[in-house]
Amino acid sequence: MARQLATFSLEGAHYGIDVLRVQEALRFQARTPVPQAPPGTAGLVNLRGQVVLAVDLRVRLGLPPLAADAEPMMVVVQVDGEPVSLLVDEIGDVVEVAEDQFEAPPETLDPALRDVILGAYKLDKGLLLALDVERATS
Repeated sequence: MARQLATFSLEGAHYGIDVLRVQEALRFQARTPVPQAPPGTAGLVNLRGQVVLAVDLRVRLGLPPLAADAEPMMVVVQVDGEPVSLLVDEIGDVVEVAEDQFEAPPETLDPALRDVILGAYKLDKGLLLALDVERATS
């Protein structure tokens, strides 16, 4: 059975989230910092009057920070019925994948990354890592 994944990139790697979990993809929005928030909490974003938590996936995945002059994109996903904004480098396309393309996370992945990856899809252009949204945002 085929699934559709909304894709994005971080530090050159490609990730996917089940398209049914994605509310919208947006350009960078101004964030309000949250004092004493845990690492990876990038602040709060006002999306048309709704206050949404922004999570910096680079920090969560142990990647270096985005260049100071670069603005992240946002993928707004549903987590426990609430919208959460994931900061990513670049928004990709929606791709259709088949279950027979799915494999366990590669052994070569960094242990911090393995904790938030459900597995990988083998595509013509390389691997698409399926992100576990709950674990990546908790």
